[in-house]
Amino acid sequence: MNFHTRKWVKPEDLNPNGSLFGGSLLSWIDEEAAIYAIIQLENKNVVTKYVSEIDFVSTARQGDIIEMGMEVVEFGHTSLTLRCEVRNKLTHKSILKIEKIVLVNLDENGKPSAHGKTEVTYRYL
Repeated sequence: MNFHTRKWVKPEDLNPNGSLFGGSLLSWIDEEAAIYAIIQLENKNVVTKYVSEIDFVSTARQGDIIEMGMEVVEFGHTSLTLRCEVRNKLTHKSILKIEKIVLVNLDENGKPSAHGKTEVTYRYL
């Protein structure tokens, strides 16, 4: 799994218990998954279609540095399926795991469109 993005957990990211608010983390993951799909599919028009069960394994606290990892599970005809893990950068302790995030490639009219990709290319726009 490749870990592309790091975030520093700041006071505005915390819930009332003083730990990382799950909603903030899920927003970061959705953005990272979309960026990853845009780069892989070479199309700025992608949307999140499906997110499987979210497994919150542990928490992060203010001052922690976390990193988000994405890995391609499958290239569909119009979709890209990713696996995600979030972990503490310094300890490598897992914070969250998502087995499937499905993003769909769209054409200029917002309709699902074949992307023609079958393997990871890491070609950046």
